[in-house]
Amino acid sequence: MSRRIGWIGTGVMGRSMCLHLIRAGHEAYVFNRTRAKAADLEAAGATWCNSPGEVARNADVIFTIVGYPSDVEQTILGPDGVLANAAPGKTVVDMTTSEPALAVRIHEQASAGGVAALDAPVSGGDLGARNGTLAIMVGGEQAHFDAVLDLFEIMGDNIRLMGGPGAGQHTKMSNQILIAGTMIGVVESLLYAHNAGMGMDEVIDVIGSGAAGSWSINNLGRRIAANDFDPGFFIKHFVKDMGIALDEARRMNLSLPGLALVNQFYVAAMSMGLEDLGTQALYTVLERLNSR
Repeated sequence: MSRRIGWIGTGVMGRSMCLHLIRAGHEAYVFNRTRAKAADLEAAGATWCNSPGEVARNADVIFTIVGYPSDVEQTILGPDGVLANAAPGKTVVDMTTSEPALAVRIHEQASAGGVAALDAPVSGGDLGARNGTLAIMVGGEQAHFDAVLDLFEIMGDNIRLMGGPGAGQHTKMSNQILIAGTMIGVVESLLYAHNAGMGMDEVIDVIGSGAAGSWSINNLGRRIAANDFDPGFFIKHFVKDMGIALDEARRMNLSLPGLALVNQFYVAAMSMGLEDLGTQALYTVLERLNSR
């Protein structure tokens, strides 16, 4: 059954995710701060809107995937945002990696206006978005989750309701903490192999299928081997995510020294002007650190 969906945020991942919904036959209304980044969606049949509010007025299920918590707040809670323009009975699904407390606040304000709200961050990067194989971790009410599950299933293949409002974001923080530790291992492993005179791809062929195998070594490791540091996920956004996780850990009186260390390496990458490269560009930081 065709539904009227709204999509706000047509970046590296959002564009592919929305395109899957359009190709599945859903009517789409889209907004992005830079209209050119939505050109292929318009070509596929999406209707351009001039603001998040206009998207909310036209669509029944409004998805957002923007950059930072401040963007989420402005897009959903702002004066011309989603909730100010969404009629009762509509649903807003924030797929940005953002703050759990903000997800709870969005849910409370949405509920007061008769609007359903879910926090549903994703994992899988640009490849998962393009292939429709994302992991989608959701926080909110069961009935609201059930009502949009068919849409989630178009974008992902591992979809779970993790608990109440904010639970999706907490799950994503666990995901990002694990990725942080994995990425430093990937980078140091390949840097060692390279300096030992080994071919990176040949090493990945072996260790990527053993106990050390991971999505990061088998996908981002290949990009490092090809000297490809284009973003599947921006360094600047990963630094944002690690900052959220560290803030949440402090609130829990929880020490995460491994995450804090990796965060410092990525902050160094930012200081080197690498913020718009992919997370695999951490290799460049360690390479420079070891330059002779």
